[in-house]
Amino acid sequence: MDGRALVFALAAVAAPCPAAAACQVGKLAELPVTMAGRRPMVTAKFGDKDARFILDSGAFYSTVSKATAAEFALPVKSLPPSFRIHGIGGDASAALATAKSFSLAGIPLPKSEFIVGGSDTGTAGLIGQNILGFADVEYDLPHGAVRLMRTKGCGKVTLAYWAAGRPVTIIPLLDAGNGPFKPHTIGTVMLNGTKIRAVFDTGAETSMLSLAAAKRAGITPDSPGVVAAGFGGGLGSRLVRSWVATFDSIDIGGEAIRRPKIRMSDVDLGNGDMLIGADFFLTHRVFVSNATRTMYITYEGGPMFGLTPRGAVTAAGEKLDLSDKAAEPTDAEGYSRRGAVFASNRKLEEALADFDKAVKLAPADGRYVYQRGMAHLANRQPLLAGADLDRAVALSPNDADARLVRAQMHVARNDIAGAADDLAAADRNLAPSSDKRLTLAALFNETDNHAGAIANYDLWLKTHGDDSSRATAFNGRCWARGLLGQELDKALADCNAALKLRPGTPAFLDSRALVRLRRGETAAALADYDLAVKGAPRNAWSLYARSVAEQRAGKTEQAAADRAAALGINPRVVERGKRVGLEP
Repeated sequence: MDGRALVFALAAVAAPCPAAAACQVGKLAELPVTMAGRRPMVTAKFGDKDARFILDSGAFYSTVSKATAAEFALPVKSLPPSFRIHGIGGDASAALATAKSFSLAGIPLPKSEFIVGGSDTGTAGLIGQNILGFADVEYDLPHGAVRLMRTKGCGKVTLAYWAAGRPVTIIPLLDAGNGPFKPHTIGTVMLNGTKIRAVFDTGAETSMLSLAAAKRAGITPDSPGVVAAGFGGGLGSRLVRSWVATFDSIDIGGEAIRRPKIRMSDVDLGNGDMLIGADFFLTHRVFVSNATRTMYITYEGGPMFGLTPRGAVTAAGEKLDLSDKAAEPTDAEGYSRRGAVFASNRKLEEALADFDKAVKLAPADGRYVYQRGMAHLANRQPLLAGADLDRAVALSPNDADARLVRAQMHVARNDIAGAADDLAAADRNLAPSSDKRLTLAALFNETDNHAGAIANYDLWLKTHGDDSSRATAFNGRCWARGLLGQELDKALADCNAALKLRPGTPAFLDSRALVRLRRGETAAALADYDLAVKGAPRNAWSLYARSVAEQRAGKTEQAAADRAAALGINPRVVERGKRVGLEP
């Protein structure tokens, strides 16, 4: 990887097919998985209504947000105040919902229970260990599937039945314990020669290490070569800082990788030190035997831990054949799932070829056209992406996802009228509690429909009480009222709430400065603009608006300098100022 090879211990050689040892392996169900970026998605239904869930091996129990429970009218009952759910970004209060009619991948699961709480994932929720841990489970994300399995009499037989001579990594798992709340899938890996408790978590888009564990392995945010990677969130309401560091090595059950790049964050992972996420699962096939508490893994090829291997060899130096032996898809859905895996691994040309085949086989299905459009966008082909999105909307005019993406493209081209039609359609078709209303509200602000933005922020905030994006929503609503010059007391309260959650954020300071400027509090506005410009010195709007405040304060030289700097960055910034009434 990075010019180096992946190395497997000789002891990790595949055993014969389990059937040869009186071991019985049967498939209970196969869940088709379609990757959305690095999120493994499965289709479910509440009654006859479609719902898309993230398949999350790191979730101890299947979970929905309060907004999803409201959208699908699930009856919710309170849990004791002491019962809280924990995740990246802290913890959150919880309740319990029971769905009388729920099906997953066409399989009825009557009276299914869900924990209710935490930040919205932008999907219906998470499928967790109360379903995935029901029996044994095979994670085959490289081929777009997860299989619920039943084994009997297998003892210590290697259960990687597909291996066909490839090295098999075998990792003992921690004891399961009893009770309905299944444990995470946790094994021990070696990082820089240090034992690390790793949670194998399909719901984590990238692998992640806690700062405490990184320190034990000899790395801190101040170590040479460590790069800041911004903020991230999860189930809790708090955003957490992240860094990317290069470690000497990681050894996962004999699969040794030199110089891996691993994200580390200021998080408490509970029973684990590290999350091994979707980047790992997309390049490996994994069988978790909950019966024997053992995990069997084969490397299937592809990039992980920030590296792209040029080859993989055994410890004896024998080159591995990583060519995909899976059968060619035969229908549009198969090509769609395989293309999504290619897209997740940034193999965009291969992804586009598969999406072409899916569209050819099912030309009237807008989903496949939308997938291809998103791949064109990722491949920096905006004209082809636009054509596909036009076709997707024509085939599925009520598809809010396609409408929102196309609206973003219209906004990027300054086509406000074109965006307005898509935004109105999305507004009509989204559920009142939908997480996508946060995106819709921001786009309404971009297109100067500030009343529409406020209405959507109101709806979102009403049903997202514990969400890590609340600061963004408060700021957006403050900004909308500030641009309108209306309800300025409410606007100031919103900006203060946003800054309390995320102190010092330049965009939030800029919004509060505008509100204070509207209120005639010029000195306070200038103080906020100074901090906003210090944090984001190339923000044309902050420089321009500060010039307006400086002009009102009689600081004509500073005003002229800021105005010139703003126009140098964005020549149209004054037009917007005039449009919202900051100057004639």
